[in-house]
Amino acid sequence: MASSAARKRPKDAATSADQMSRKILLYSVLLALQYGAQPLISKRFTRREVIVTSSVLTCEIVKVICALIIMAKEGSLKKTFSEWTVAGALTASGLPAIIYALQNSLLQIAYKNLDSLTFSMLNQTKILFTAVCTYLLLRQRQSIQQIGALFLLIVAAVLLSIGEGSSKGSRDDGSPDQILFHGIIPVLAASVLSGLASALCQWASQVKKHSSYLMTVEMSIVGSLFLFASTYKSPDGEAIRHHGFFYGWTLLTMIPVLLNALGGILVGLVTSRAGGVRKGFVIVSALIVTALLQFIFEGKPPSVYCIVALPLVVSSVSMYQKYPYRVKEKEL
Repeated sequence: MASSAARKRPKDAATSADQMSRKILLYSVLLALQYGAQPLISKRFTRREVIVTSSVLTCEIVKVICALIIMAKEGSLKKTFSEWTVAGALTASGLPAIIYALQNSLLQIAYKNLDSLTFSMLNQTKILFTAVCTYLLLRQRQSIQQIGALFLLIVAAVLLSIGEGSSKGSRDDGSPDQILFHGIIPVLAASVLSGLASALCQWASQVKKHSSYLMTVEMSIVGSLFLFASTYKSPDGEAIRHHGFFYGWTLLTMIPVLLNALGGILVGLVTSRAGGVRKGFVIVSALIVTALLQFIFEGKPPSVYCIVALPLVVSSVSMYQKYPYRVKEKEL
């Protein structure tokens, strides 16, 4: 009986791992499709008059509602909130939310002072910084092949970003000091912060066992509070006070809002189960999805950059999955 039970355990563990792998694959595919389709759907169903802050705040509210409904359906809502603490929430979700807000501000500063090519190249280093931060916080090592796959992915991401931003022109004005201190340094700092925030989210979910749905709720609330506070002096805040919160909205405006909320929940699931590095692979893959959807629905052919990047993305994903880091005997 004991030996029979012992034989069942490896099979049960293998079955559980297989089911988890399938879930991760499903979440990753759904996230790539959502992230890839979001620009087209937002462009089609969101009127120019819609105030950006109103759509972002509504999306955060929808994310909170959806996450709470899922938790209630799973039966984990009551237990999760009975164990909830302010300190735990601030550590697991508050800090990453603040870091992401700071990162977005730095990106806005950098984008105004760099040409599209430089900005795209430096912005993609966030994938590498995510790998570094996950190693520092979680001791999650990468094999040599996986490191090579990361660099392939960065090259592909740069090519895709150049193809997307080539039509926007470049910014040739600005002194070298302004480019360095208001362009290069902010975008590199934003990349480091992006990697740190992603690693912190992974640490909270995998080490502290913080529910990804609860993190979605907490980060949405913290982010909404910061955004709401910014409306006190921002142009969007003035527009909301003058025209109303739902100025320019139609029923169809809810379609991209709902899709974006779904994407936020999927990001949490992918990060908690697969890690921030793999989330980077999904996001870059989504850029190719966008190019394909633009060709199908708008007749816009993929750029040469996209065509060159496609085999790089496929190769990098294959390499990263095929050659995971294996613990050596000396490390055991």
